[in-house]
Amino acid sequence: MTKERHKKVLERFDALLGAEDLTELDELCTSDMVNHSLAPGRPSGLAGTREYLLTAGRRDFRDHQWDELTVVAEGPYLVQFGKRGGHWPGGPFLGIEAPAGPYSRDFMTAYRFSDGKIAERWAIRDDLGMLRQLGAI
Repeated sequence: MTKERHKKVLERFDALLGAEDLTELDELCTSDMVNHSLAPGRPSGLAGTREYLLTAGRRDFRDHQWDELTVVAEGPYLVQFGKRGGHWPGGPFLGIEAPAGPYSRDFMTAYRFSDGKIAERWAIRDDLGMLRQLGAI
């Protein structure tokens, strides 16, 4: 698969954050996909990704967008990094009460592809910076 094809898959995957219909997830990810960035206690695979998108993704990050984006690809790996921002609706974030408001934070995701589908996902986010912007800390 080409780098451009992988980029298109990730554009479609990113668009699922906050979506009502997640049937496309099965087309974009391998059935044994491992999502290393899910919270403890959640299934690490496709089931956990679906659960996240249906709960936190819909309530908390439905307008979460890339403000700046750089994409680097090599072989089966693709890395997105830049700034993602949106509007936090207010409420607990990582166990800390955070008021509603706009935010922008450094964000990096890495993916491994297999046969044109997402097989693994990792994410690093500046959650502390987000909480500071919102005045929670």
